[in-house]
Amino acid sequence: MVDTIDWLLESDPAIRWQAMRDLTDASAALVSSERSRVARQGIGAEILKLQQADGTWRRDHAPAWLTTLFTMQLLRATGIDPADSAVEAAMLRIENGVRWNDLESGWELRPPETGGNTFFEGEVEPCINGGALALAAYFGRPADGLAHRLIREQLEDGGWNCEAPESTRSSFHTTICVLEGLLEYECAMGPTPEVTSSRRRGEEYLLSRSLYRRLSTGEIANPEFLQLAFPPRYHYDVLRALDYFRAAGNEPDPRMADAVGVIRSKRHGDGRWLLDASYGEALAVALDESIHRPSRWNALRALRVLRWYEPSSRLSAKEATRLGSIRAGRTMTAGATGHTQEQAFENI
Repeated sequence: MVDTIDWLLESDPAIRWQAMRDLTDASAALVSSERSRVARQGIGAEILKLQQADGTWRRDHAPAWLTTLFTMQLLRATGIDPADSAVEAAMLRIENGVRWNDLESGWELRPPETGGNTFFEGEVEPCINGGALALAAYFGRPADGLAHRLIREQLEDGGWNCEAPESTRSSFHTTICVLEGLLEYECAMGPTPEVTSSRRRGEEYLLSRSLYRRLSTGEIANPEFLQLAFPPRYHYDVLRALDYFRAAGNEPDPRMADAVGVIRSKRHGDGRWLLDASYGEALAVALDESIHRPSRWNALRALRVLRWYEPSSRLSAKEATRLGSIRAGRTMTAGATGHTQEQAFENI
């Protein structure tokens, strides 16, 4: 475990600062100092640099909304400080530069004069709007109307689906997107009975299915749910779900045990996890990770999930002290730098 943490700390600032915070006993001052580098070096800085004048991010042969939404989700995953002046300037550009508008050819980010919602107010599909809400709240623009719209769209079984109302059954994919958005909203605004109750119902939807099984038969709902992916875009997998529950501050639930077992089983002898899948084809930036190769993003998330779920996996005080003293003076290298409709109702 110590060697794996060393490997994470010899990485992009976006990974390094989260590893320091979540996996070592590094001081708050050291963690904050490292976090401040995300907007200046590595993947976070690269994302900011590639923003267009109208606030969007773009990639050839991909809709502007798709590249913008998922590139911004990656920016949130870096844990970049939303109060950083460069980040705030980027958010102002997207907030003022475009609007969601449906001009017969489909929803897209268009110039302000076309009318429509700002980016942070979202559009119509809950899988997209869950992501938009998470971004709005994280970057200091919590959207009350969007949060309450998502609560109204919750289905009877506790989850959400972009195909509703035609489908009355929820989707794992859409549900995790909305749960992440509601959690980020509560982190920004504080918990409220209405939002908390909605999240709890959504969480129960996943837990009652052991995070990856059909409720009716207990079979694996979709083999892709066992593939650890980064970035996930709107795709669901057990690591994404477990990292959500960890971030929500929930106590581990016995119904998570099978999913945690999947995470344990995927750890290789060198203490690392591979990248099983990646949904980064529409991103404005390229990640320095390859399918079937060791993944720092997966290792970071898997280790902090296991640390939350299994207190015995925490570093000893001696190990943490040694690591903290090594990290304090080490110079690290800076890392390198579409949504589709719901494809299956795998939640039966």
